[in-house]
Amino acid sequence: MNWNKSIFLAAALFAAAGQVQAQDNLINSLKNNVSDNSREGFKFTEVLNLGNTSIKDQGSSGTCWSYSGNSFLESEMIRMGKQPVDISPIFTARNTYIEKAKNYVRLHGDQAQGDGGQLHDVLTIFRQYGAVPREVYSGLPADQNRNNFSEMGPLLQGMTETIAKSKRPSSNWLNAFTAAMDAYLGEVPTSFQYKGKSYTPRTFADQVVGINPDDYVGISSFDEHAYYKPFVLLIPDNWSFERFYNVQINELTDIIDNALKNGYTVAWATDVSEKSFSWKNGVAFVPEKPVEQMTKEEQDNLFNGPKAEPSITAAQRQQAFDNYTTTDDHGMHIVGLVKDQNGKEYYIVKNSWGETNDYKGYMYVTKEYVRYKTISLLLHKKALTKNLSAKLGV
Repeated sequence: MNWNKSIFLAAALFAAAGQVQAQDNLINSLKNNVSDNSREGFKFTEVLNLGNTSIKDQGSSGTCWSYSGNSFLESEMIRMGKQPVDISPIFTARNTYIEKAKNYVRLHGDQAQGDGGQLHDVLTIFRQYGAVPREVYSGLPADQNRNNFSEMGPLLQGMTETIAKSKRPSSNWLNAFTAAMDAYLGEVPTSFQYKGKSYTPRTFADQVVGINPDDYVGISSFDEHAYYKPFVLLIPDNWSFERFYNVQINELTDIIDNALKNGYTVAWATDVSEKSFSWKNGVAFVPEKPVEQMTKEEQDNLFNGPKAEPSITAAQRQQAFDNYTTTDDHGMHIVGLVKDQNGKEYYIVKNSWGETNDYKGYMYVTKEYVRYKTISLLLHKKALTKNLSAKLGV
């Protein structure tokens, strides 16, 4: 039979289902989380604001993990005294899709697919494939100025599903898979010019970006696992079965505070599908009363100034993860710290949804929200205290 024709036929049928991108659904689900006078209700004073590059827009693609992870690497360049470069998040994403597809086929289709990934995937691809500047590989067709994976994503998933169901996969299925990405994103250059010098993705990663992937560590916090030991985080997008070090709930924010104080930013995977997360107003917190129990007036004023918060316990955090009220749906980049007019501290969080909110692409997130809704953190090992490093054995 004509194997490639069979693959593309199945993929086309899958694409015809017209699935909407999950990231677009997520953003749309937050559009009503808005108060009219939020900017007037908050008075933020900057405490720390570490070096970071410009706000980007991931468009209609589930690549937040790549945008935030590469934003984190760009800040690492600044911290190391280098001139930062906008690293191509689509180069990272397309190579992640290749590695994810290999795993998917090897597991006979028993694994999640789609655009999603984890922050550590940025390091995995950096180690294996290198990196390129965004100006060299944007992944955008000539007639587009923002990502739109609504057609490519289902097509790729249809291909891998067809291959995984076959009795004996062809030896060239990966060539067909890669060719489909080339058609949508363009071919990756084997060499390119950057600031008057010639590089490959490998030499650019090593000589220009210059980070060592082994210098970074993933952190999480779940009550069901032994503290200060590594564990496999059981979320669909952890396709590589990466292990994270388990710390206690209050240590999540202690770790971020220590990192920021010492000049290190932190990549943050979290749940943003909450009624108390307002992308438009640029604020997220944990309300004392469930939003569903609030009056309309309370809901309308939810983001119009600081609110009291409960203290979240480790048991509450674990329960929210187990009953799916905390889900792994977004990655962002923590770059600083502010205080509101009452002295409460919030993290400055860099997002990848463009500059369409009240703070031009940044958000202010309370520490209680971070303790409650964090999925994982990624940071440099030297950003940890000596005591915690010793406990973790890193």
